[in-house]
Amino acid sequence: MKTIAIIGGTGAGALFAAAQSAGSPCETPFGPTSGPIEVCEPDGARSTFCYLARHGVDGSIPPHAVNYRANVWALQAQRPDFVIAINAVGGITADATPGRLCVPDQLIDYTWGRAHTFSAGLDARPQHIEFTAPFDAGVRARLVDCARDLDLNPMPNGTYGVTQGPRLETAAEIDRLDRDGCTIVGMTAMPEAALARELGLPYACCAVVVNRAAGRGDPGDSIHAQVQRALDGGMEQVGRLLRAL
Repeated sequence: MKTIAIIGGTGAGALFAAAQSAGSPCETPFGPTSGPIEVCEPDGARSTFCYLARHGVDGSIPPHAVNYRANVWALQAQRPDFVIAINAVGGITADATPGRLCVPDQLIDYTWGRAHTFSAGLDARPQHIEFTAPFDAGVRARLVDCARDLDLNPMPNGTYGVTQGPRLETAAEIDRLDRDGCTIVGMTAMPEAALARELGLPYACCAVVVNRAAGRGDPGDSIHAQVQRALDGGMEQVGRLLRAL
């Protein structure tokens, strides 16, 4: 039986609501995790899921304040076969429409000030990890293949621009990300992806486009209204995809 670690972002908690409890966050050398790690075995599944809510069970931890090191460290202790990150993102390119799934193959990190490595401190040995391809190719292929088998019409690749948050971007910032080659924009793929690579964890992202990025939507249609319309349907697709895995 395989063990699949899931790091759930905004809206993902509903997929594992039945498994969530009032447990305590895990203690690690880097502090506490965002919340408890919930282990569940869905009926009829051949895999065990280890679920961790990135923003806490109540969603109160903003992207820049997430303890990414503790989260990834604690999930490694579960010895997962691979890690899937679920991220709610904005769509920059024309094909990144609300409700669509994207399995990015690249990212650009625009964040700052986050604890981004386990190699911190004078007595820590720096790890110059190979990060040319930031997401695991094998896990990405499984996600894309399963999504296609389910006729979910996924975006099979793309570049995730990771911004600092918690505020949303300006239209000019999105124009810059577009010029840089970003397909989608979010706030949580880094340093999470790099930390997983440091620990040797196969890691991929299943992003849910929940809104058009700033300046890309219809005039008068607020980003928050778009999110409310697209989030539930997008996460329903993620649930189907995870069950298929």
